[in-house]
Amino acid sequence: MVTAAAQDQWRLLDVQSHDTRLTQIAHRQRTLPAHARITELEGKLSGIDDEMVVARTAATDAARELAKAEGDVEQVRQRVARNQARLDAGQGSAKDLQAIQHELESLANRQSVLEDAELEVMERQEAAQTAVAAATTRREAVTAEIAEAAAERDKELAALSAEADAEKRDRENAAAGIPKDLLALYERIRETNHGVGAAKLYQRRCEACRITLPPSDLARIRAAAENAVVRCEECSRILVRTAESGL
Repeated sequence: MVTAAAQDQWRLLDVQSHDTRLTQIAHRQRTLPAHARITELEGKLSGIDDEMVVARTAATDAARELAKAEGDVEQVRQRVARNQARLDAGQGSAKDLQAIQHELESLANRQSVLEDAELEVMERQEAAQTAVAAATTRREAVTAEIAEAAAERDKELAALSAEADAEKRDRENAAAGIPKDLLALYERIRETNHGVGAAKLYQRRCEACRITLPPSDLARIRAAAENAVVRCEECSRILVRTAESGL
């Protein structure tokens, strides 16, 4: 059984206080609002990137279609030009010239259809390029927001880190001189009890689990030697007796 002078047991409460604050600091480091904000913005950025992929693909496809449409229109125009030149020159028989005239009319209709298709593709390409530009602008804005949130997060983390370093130094000073076996017992209990290894017995109540001790436990503690390290039967933490214990 571990025993320790009363003053050493009291010092455990200081160590526990520092450990509790270190736990709280670690929790604050993990749950900074900036973390959630950055995650939200990164999700937004991912959505914008997806939009950009779709818009760029549409723009590329439209450019390919436009090149083909322009080629088709150009072929018809060249054929119209050749036929018109033959017609103007009066080359061929009357029957041939009449066939050329009919073909010119057919080509005119074909050219009109192709030019309409070309215009539709151009409009789709322009819409896709506009979408890419808009997504790019939004991406730049969100990227700037992420940078701003990250800077704020880093500033807050640096402050918390400095606070934790100071707390660790104070904790080391508080733990210095406490018997090794008592400190080891405290650490073992703390590891398995949500970071709390020792608590004050205040007005017959364990300050760790907040349960008022039954008469049998109080009688046991009352009968224990001053240097005996007593524990709460309910939560297993070390109970530190003081003048306020109500024994």
